[in-house]
Amino acid sequence: MLTAKSPKTLSQALSEMPADLRGKTRSIVDQIQSFGRVIVAFSGGVDSTLVAYFARLAVDNDALAVTADSPSLPSSELKETKQLANFIGIRHMIVRTEELDDPNYVSNPGNRCYFCKNELSEKLIHLAKDLSVPVILDGTNAEDLTGHRPGAAALSERGIRRPLAEVGMSKAEVRELARLFGLPNYDKPSMPCLSSRIQYGQLITPERLLRVERSENLIRSMTGVKELRVRDHGNLARIEIGKDERNLFFDERLLDRVGAGLREFGFMYVTFDVFGYRSGSMNELLTAKMRSEKGNTRTTTAQP
Repeated sequence: MLTAKSPKTLSQALSEMPADLRGKTRSIVDQIQSFGRVIVAFSGGVDSTLVAYFARLAVDNDALAVTADSPSLPSSELKETKQLANFIGIRHMIVRTEELDDPNYVSNPGNRCYFCKNELSEKLIHLAKDLSVPVILDGTNAEDLTGHRPGAAALSERGIRRPLAEVGMSKAEVRELARLFGLPNYDKPSMPCLSSRIQYGQLITPERLLRVERSENLIRSMTGVKELRVRDHGNLARIEIGKDERNLFFDERLLDRVGAGLREFGFMYVTFDVFGYRSGSMNELLTAKMRSEKGNTRTTTAQP
């Protein structure tokens, strides 16, 4: 994946930017410089990669990228964070998180992400104190603050700074800046943790996380798809493919092979979601329930 020769310097990239992106970039770099030393919560996604690169530009060796290693992170993603950190030239550290030790997280409620990000924040705060680093940054962009985002609330409560969101940077702008800087993952699909594939209320276990990871690896090896989620509904696996990639599944022999493979991993039923991939589809039932409860409340209070 890391095919670019080297990322561009700030001056090189600024010369190619439209004025609005140039202003946002300057603002972020100047802000990070004012912090002096920073830790970047580094998942390897395009957002945190851009923040890590900004930090490297702003404070050089006083920036440290930190990746959380847990059963909910695919092993391929952990390997990629090491490669990306080396590519952009930032110091890198891996810390182990224990969200699976938290019954609030394992029970998989609608706000599961809150407990995950709270655990990560604790680890980063302790590390920052040990290293005398005054500020922790993460890759939350402006769009991440909309919708059902309990993880963002946890980060905000713990004082984690969000330079992309603070200047109002959208996901499209993040990708464009990453492209202009020559970052190799500028077009990488979003890759949230494996727990996001498991239906709310179903327990999060290492075994469930592993079968989701193995299922997605198998399907990618068979099809080469980029956008993919295997949603775990207990005995049922629901496969979501990027909308423009659904035609890759229009093959009876492939469907048989995928079904047989996922059954070997422990699923009883295997389905193909005709609507294709959509971000946060597990939230659809949650949102519908909240909408229904809100509607019932209005009806009840309207009665004499």
